[in-house]
Amino acid sequence: MDGWNDAMAAIDDRLEAEIDVAELARIARTSEYHFRRMFSTLAGLPLSEYIRRRRLTVAAAAVLAGRETLSDIAARFGYGSGDAFARAFAAVHGVGPEEARRTGAALRSQSRLSFHLTVEGSSPMEYRITPLPAFRIVGRSTRVPLVFEGPNAEIERFTRELGEDVRARIAALGESADEGMPAGTLSVSDEFDESRAEGSMLRYTIGAATRAEASPPADLDGIEVGAGDWLVLSTEGRVPEALQQLWPLAYGEWLPANPYRLVPGPEILAVEPIGDGSTARAQLWLPVEPEPVA
Repeated sequence: MDGWNDAMAAIDDRLEAEIDVAELARIARTSEYHFRRMFSTLAGLPLSEYIRRRRLTVAAAAVLAGRETLSDIAARFGYGSGDAFARAFAAVHGVGPEEARRTGAALRSQSRLSFHLTVEGSSPMEYRITPLPAFRIVGRSTRVPLVFEGPNAEIERFTRELGEDVRARIAALGESADEGMPAGTLSVSDEFDESRAEGSMLRYTIGAATRAEASPPADLDGIEVGAGDWLVLSTEGRVPEALQQLWPLAYGEWLPANPYRLVPGPEILAVEPIGDGSTARAQLWLPVEPEPVA
């Protein structure tokens, strides 16, 4: 994780200037796409929000020191006006800079992040890397908010409104598991907001994976997926808790420990209910590529 910690140091070195995320990714020895996605998941907040909090933590020390005017501090930290600085300062600290300087109010501090590998469990994780040719997801799509834990009410509503007949027709279009593709009725997520913050919007599709050359039926949506490698993580357990834990396993354990990085593409969840449906077997498919050799 040395490269990631070097990137955190680089952020602190550049708080008074424009921060180039592509440069941070080069310092961390990965792609910008992978850096943004991994940061949001591991840190629990978007990269842009972390930079804003760190910048205003350091700016707060200058405000309290009282050696500079507030307008000079605002300009030093890249704010175009005193009003813009005051709004940003209040959003982080709960009070404006003038009040903070005048009253000595309690302020909030964002510590500099550091990344460390820790031992999370003694059991090996079941996974495979599967190369796939280009294929298509065929189904119905909607926009839903991102929910990290517990049921997603918008997904549940969308599934009910779709109806059993349509879901069965979608499932019939899919390839079998013997073809090596994600099988059955799939939950597909893509077009995430860059922040990947809880509550941000994404495209959610109930669909099936098919190699068919023909266009999808007129009343269904199609998502074209390019050829490449896929990380496939498997689990079995209670719904939705066991399913939602696949993402922390992928981002927090597998990716930091293996020489692969994420690439743009849909995230595919294949679920096989067990018994009454309170438990299930599931596979999470994530598009990846090998990290380049240094």
